[in-house]
Amino acid sequence: MKFTPEQYKLPDIPMTPFIDVEEIESFLAGPKPGVEEVKAVVAKSLNKQRLNLQDTATLIKADDPESIAIIKQAAKDLKKAVYGNRIVLFAPLYVGNYCMNNCAYCGFRVDNTDSVRVTLDRDQLIQEVESLEDEGQKRLILVFGEHKQYSPEFIAEAVRTVYSVKKDQGEIRRVNINAAPLDIEGFRLVKEAGIGTYQIFQETYHPEAYKKYHLSGPKRDYNNRLTSLDRAQEAGLDDVGIGALFGLYDWRFETMALVRHTNHLEACYNVGPHTISFPRIQAASNLDFDGKYEMSDADFTRMVAILRLAVPYTGLICTAREKYEIRREVLRYGVSQIDGGTKLEIGAYAEKNGEKQNLNREQFQINDSRSLENVIDSLLDDEYLPSFCTACYRKGRTGEHFMEFSVPGFIKRFCTPNAIFTLAEYLEDYASEKQRHKGYQLIERQLQQLEEQSVTQIRTTLGRIRHGERDLYL
Repeated sequence: MKFTPEQYKLPDIPMTPFIDVEEIESFLAGPKPGVEEVKAVVAKSLNKQRLNLQDTATLIKADDPESIAIIKQAAKDLKKAVYGNRIVLFAPLYVGNYCMNNCAYCGFRVDNTDSVRVTLDRDQLIQEVESLEDEGQKRLILVFGEHKQYSPEFIAEAVRTVYSVKKDQGEIRRVNINAAPLDIEGFRLVKEAGIGTYQIFQETYHPEAYKKYHLSGPKRDYNNRLTSLDRAQEAGLDDVGIGALFGLYDWRFETMALVRHTNHLEACYNVGPHTISFPRIQAASNLDFDGKYEMSDADFTRMVAILRLAVPYTGLICTAREKYEIRREVLRYGVSQIDGGTKLEIGAYAEKNGEKQNLNREQFQINDSRSLENVIDSLLDDEYLPSFCTACYRKGRTGEHFMEFSVPGFIKRFCTPNAIFTLAEYLEDYASEKQRHKGYQLIERQLQQLEEQSVTQIRTTLGRIRHGERDLYL
């Protein structure tokens, strides 16, 4: 289906772009830093101070083995100090893949005639949510192509539908969104539906590279996309997520730009992004990608450690695009959220057919297709605390309020107990006897590390959960 230029018309944008290519390149130029310079930057981060562009560039340019080891160890230490051992779990749910854009790297692009186009109707959406609830999911991110039919009203109604679905003990408590940029009124509308985080990825922050990959459609407007989350903030939607698609341009530049975007949001709105994502390009239907900037596993894991040091209080997301071994490694260096039981084919959660992935029905290929049960099992084996917590969002601890709690480190007082409660719910309602035993053993070890007064309260709440109460949180 083709669209006229009038249908690509975008709203007037009062926000000013904030990415200065020459500025970023100037920081990346020059000699490599010595180990002592690296240690000085690391010390600043471990003191829980946000790094600036010069600091971040120092870590990026430090590519000798000793410096990389220092950076990774510091990232481990910082993550433990800020997040403890909890890992937040979610699942993506693709609602529709019609798209007006022609992005060379994406299987959904309008010129890909092999793509099977689907939009879930209300009954199909309910079936998908029920299937996800059957697995124990509590947090979803709804994904939409960029198309006129996926209006703010359509997105808001999908969100309300998801929240309305209750099956047995199942319910979805947080619905995040990954969709096209909206105008201010559009962001207000989806906020009123009760969404959590609104994600918009810039894909590449380099303007010339952006122009190369985005051939037509509304997404071709670099500045509109770059300033989209400013409009969200102006609309009062203060819980936003940013990201870049690594492999479109030099990873060093993209990492710097993510930090620049973070600092911009903090400077203008007193709150940075709730999450940062850093997907790498994967196979897709009729992929048009030369691989010039393909990112190695070594650079990817190093980049995650650098981002954790640069943005201590921002959630880092690593999705099932990455294989299990890579996801396991980057959990150590700073990742705080992962998906589990992921299926990208529209309608695949309800189908339960176990068929091999069909790229013509997906945006890209995933490399970690483990079930949610298996993902949780692996986390437990590695002494991580799986969490489905949604308490901060529902108690209003978002945006600037979230920063008030998280920046001083006080958030751990809420997050560890709430993670324990949601894990206990999962163990009671969905786990096998073997997994239940393993999970409660981890909870007991976790309790031994907390203050006695907190433990008493947590044990009381755990008793209530075992007796059938649900959705208990601080």
